[in-house]
Amino acid sequence: MPDKVPTPEEILQSPKVLLHDHLDGGLRPATLVELAAQCGYQGLPTADPDELARWFAVTAPRRDLVRFLEGFTHTVAVLQHPVALERVAFECVEDLAADGVVYAEVRFAPELHTAGGLELVEVVESVLAGFRAGMAAAAQAGRPIVVRALLTAMRTAARSLEIAELAVRYRDAGVAGFDVAGAEAGYPPTQHLDAFQLVQRENFHATLHAGEAFGLPSIWQALQWCNAERLGHGVRIVDDITVGADGEVTLGRLANYIRDTRVPLELCPTSNVHTGVVAELADHPIGLLRELRFRVTVNTDNRLMSGLTLSSELAACAAVFGWGWDTLSWLAINAMKSAFYPFDDRLVIIETMIKPGFAKLLGESGEPDGRS
Repeated sequence: MPDKVPTPEEILQSPKVLLHDHLDGGLRPATLVELAAQCGYQGLPTADPDELARWFAVTAPRRDLVRFLEGFTHTVAVLQHPVALERVAFECVEDLAADGVVYAEVRFAPELHTAGGLELVEVVESVLAGFRAGMAAAAQAGRPIVVRALLTAMRTAARSLEIAELAVRYRDAGVAGFDVAGAEAGYPPTQHLDAFQLVQRENFHATLHAGEAFGLPSIWQALQWCNAERLGHGVRIVDDITVGADGEVTLGRLANYIRDTRVPLELCPTSNVHTGVVAELADHPIGLLRELRFRVTVNTDNRLMSGLTLSSELAACAAVFGWGWDTLSWLAINAMKSAFYPFDDRLVIIETMIKPGFAKLLGESGEPDGRS
């Protein structure tokens, strides 16, 4: 396959899969302004959508995870009503479909949307209704997409078992799995073992934010105590990889285990720059992890806070790391293989959307390399 780095315009046309995207981190600036006016929230730094977009892009990326998360104060504040939640969910699907995404798992924390009196069930049903309406509209517009929800519990709270029970309850209505997020340091995932054990007993799916702001112990606990099937971020696994002066690479036991068992890494490179995990995109270990053939996926994390789309993130990585179509197709298939979606349905998307989509872009009759 050609080694030429595709242009951003070409990448926009490619079929993409997104596994790590936060609903409350992806609002349209104009929608945020409108919702703030409707609910009487006066905390926005500006009521001009363009200025607000610039504020998030400049202010939110402050190279520290805890400070980065402060931007969610504004988005969560306007998402306390069913109509607002449904609208934002609908627009999320619309935006992802326009970006060429064919499958996405979008996560949100129901407990963050109850300040106005909503019950957890009302929050989930509002978001799922928005997703369903968005998928129907996207299909009618000729941009079919599957969007499913991941229900997130907050590390710093004590409602994870409730959220896990809710995820299992709605598993056949559009919820793909369970997640735990929030500040890692001082809040180990083992504090939520009862929730993860429930998910495991119910033969359901769990991912977990681990190995972002904290290191290898967070990753080890996520896998060996919480039975997480994927790692949200997981970027600090690089701490268990040594590259010698001669270029020889040595993997520690944990890194070997993750590569051998094909644990998917939900990597979010630009977000990691903005939260201070790495200094620059070129310093991100995704290039090394891809070369070592870890189960790498590329994700957005928070599209508003980082001012990006999945297409722009892939284009930035392709430019920095020299990725061609072979790598981009490999990443898309990696992500689809790693989705919390029934096996047969995953194959349908791979065989009818991803592979033909890349073949069309390449003008070839052959199929892209989907090895994982």
